[in-house]
Amino acid sequence: MEKKEIIKEYKNGELTIAWKPQKCIHAAICVQELPKVYNATAKPWLTIENASTKELQEQIKKCPSGALSYTMMNEEETESVTTETKVNILLNGPLMVFGTLEITHKDGDIEIKEKATAFCRCGASENKPYCDGAHKKIEFTG
Repeated sequence: MEKKEIIKEYKNGELTIAWKPQKCIHAAICVQELPKVYNATAKPWLTIENASTKELQEQIKKCPSGALSYTMMNEEETESVTTETKVNILLNGPLMVFGTLEITHKDGDIEIKEKATAFCRCGASENKPYCDGAHKKIEFTG
């Protein structure tokens, strides 16, 4: 049985931030970049009004898992397809692939991933082939 995707939204009047907790690999780039906005111990953990729209946009673009995204209010949503593919190996973390990917799973199911995809390198993920942050629990180095 497939889990229903959870999406939490936060709005500031100019943009809407969407957070997909199941995609989050807990790289903590958001917390490091904008600690006044993102606080993992607070409820809610995201205080959108503590940064400008531009600061939020720039930080969200750096989210390695794609768990954070945004849409601008009062603008037509435009679909952008990335034709260039980039691969980064994160120190002690996942293999990050940026771009649009078609992934064929071992059962033959095909999935399209856009923007950023984090693939497990440590072998401990419960969501293979994707990273679920387990590398931190097992203190993976690589």
